[in-house]
Amino acid sequence: MSKPSSLKVGPFTSNVMVRKRYVIPYLIIIWMSIFIVQIEIWLYWNLFYYSFQFLLFLPLLFISLYLSIIFVSLVETKIFLIIINMIHKPREGVFLRDLSDKDYRYWSLRNVIKKWPIWVSHKFPFPFMDNICFKMFGVKTKFRNSLFEGWVDCEFINFGKDVVVGQGSIIQSSTIIGDNLIIKKTIINDDVKIGAHSVVTPGTIIGRNTILAANSLTTMGQKLDENWIYLGIPAQKFKENRYNDDDIELILEESIEDIEELRKLYELLYFKRHDTSASVKERTQKKKTPSQQEKGKAKEKKQIKLIKV
Repeated sequence: MSKPSSLKVGPFTSNVMVRKRYVIPYLIIIWMSIFIVQIEIWLYWNLFYYSFQFLLFLPLLFISLYLSIIFVSLVETKIFLIIINMIHKPREGVFLRDLSDKDYRYWSLRNVIKKWPIWVSHKFPFPFMDNICFKMFGVKTKFRNSLFEGWVDCEFINFGKDVVVGQGSIIQSSTIIGDNLIIKKTIINDDVKIGAHSVVTPGTIIGRNTILAANSLTTMGQKLDENWIYLGIPAQKFKENRYNDDDIELILEESIEDIEELRKLYELLYFKRHDTSASVKERTQKKKTPSQQEKGKAKEKKQIKLIKV
């Protein structure tokens, strides 16, 4: 089962921590953002203590404190990232998941220091804060994109405009396979829709006006042509995406007529059936008709009721 959307959405970074000493800059970022809040509380107390205004402006104080934590942590993290990237510039490639590999160590450090600002930004009740967080960390995106229902990596990703990421989907630019760390830029062009619980692996390039159906998976470095609907594991072409056409009602009617073909393709791509000799209509009818075992259980229940009476 999937986790609740409140626990599984928004920007994310890996939980990999290559060295414990990387916690030090992480704790510095937290401490500095909370320290600023303490100063604001002290000023508010001295300005409005023993007055009606103390209670009147208290809600605004809480909002101000929360925004201060977010922006201070974002600025601090951005400064740390600039310094780290000057020492060792992030790059794409396949790296060894070992302490001896410099790229792996700095990738882990970048992930660690991003965690606090990402977490506090996402807890803010307005989703535009997530987009600010993305932009601060170098992800190219637009404010009108809807990226908050899925897990989206925070580097080496370019989004076009009017992109929608479905609930529980994962958009990756890095992944760990065995003893290797793979980092590749992922590009998602304009008007792309990604269905719920789909996975876009590193290096994927999705063309304009393309739909990736729910529960689908792209392969590493896969290119999805524009104006197509892809589905399956791995994702394969299903049909042209005509849902932006003017004659949308006719297209929907055609889709209803092709439901049998769609069901067959879905079964072929997502799971293997044991009763392949039977048609879809026969299998549907079989589900509606109670089996002999179920009929026997029903008779037993009737007999028990008669005995009790």
